Amino acid sequence: MKQPFPFTAIVGQEAMKQALVLTAIDPGIGGVLVFGDRGTGKSTAVRALAALLPAIEVIEGCPVNSARAEDVPDWAGLGVLRKVRRPTPVIDLPLGATEDRVVGALDIERALTRGEKAFQPGLLARANRGYLYIDEVNLLEDHIVDLLLDVAQSGENLVEREGLSIRHAARFVLVGSGNPEEGELRPQLLDRFGLSVEVRSPQDVATRVEVMRRRDAYDTGFDAFMDAWRKKDASLQKKILAARRKLPLLATPDAALKDCAALCIALGSDGLRGELTLLRAARALAALDGATAVDRRHLKAVAPMALSHRLRRDPLEEAGSSSRVARIVAEVLP
Repeated sequence: MKQPFPFTAIVGQEAMKQALVLTAIDPGIGGVLVFGDRGTGKSTAVRALAALLPAIEVIEGCPVNSARAEDVPDWAGLGVLRKVRRPTPVIDLPLGATEDRVVGALDIERALTRGEKAFQPGLLARANRGYLYIDEVNLLEDHIVDLLLDVAQSGENLVEREGLSIRHAARFVLVGSGNPEEGELRPQLLDRFGLSVEVRSPQDVATRVEVMRRRDAYDTGFDAFMDAWRKKDASLQKKILAARRKLPLLATPDAALKDCAALCIALGSDGLRGELTLLRAARALAALDGATAVDRRHLKAVAPMALSHRLRRDPLEEAGSSSRVARIVAEVLP
């Protein structure tokens, strides 16, 4: 299988790449929503980041990628348990996926051939400890959205049907992409994404030429191209791993907490999820920068991606939500 396009070789789209890196440092941030034009590297970036991350340690054959023997579900039916290393999973959730395919269902083959009630795990099981990617997330059917909301809240998938009652871990970074012209996202799901970024097609010739040049090199001279970018990807991987280790040691001054609260009040964001996500994203950025504490610089840098999708709509506001956040950040956090 061909290795994904290198993450550091993606031209431009800095906000999208930064948001993905922050969730790699702290998956608890809650995922990334990427809205914008088609063909701007959204799915490429997700697969590239997952390939850049170190392999995860799993119990061989475990359908939910458990790291410890005691976490392997009873229904998995494994014999001898041994650990192996596997790439970080990236699972696509297609728009037409049935509920059974997403959450899992009765294994019909075993039921017919052996007369046994056995569980066939779904996409949520495969995505555990990895990424669940949904293209055109704004077109997702409502009942699938409801399922994702439940799982995102609990970190577990519960399946009760055909006499089965199955529960398994389902913790993943949810990445959704879409074109806002094709429909809006339900507010309940929109709020579940930790970060939101907008991507646009580059409007200058030089950037477009560089995109074509790198993609052509990847397609026609794969080995040489991958060798040329391997060191940069490895360097970013080291920074992410170092940030993960540093994250629990970071100090969070009261001034940073007050800044989070003041900014969200000024923006009129509903609930408290906004400032909690803002703080987590700022901490992840501070860890990536090698800082010892969160400060105003980190908050200002991540505020647009953490808060722009949480604002109440203002029909008199001509600028986009990101511009509105940037303007209020400048006023509240000079």
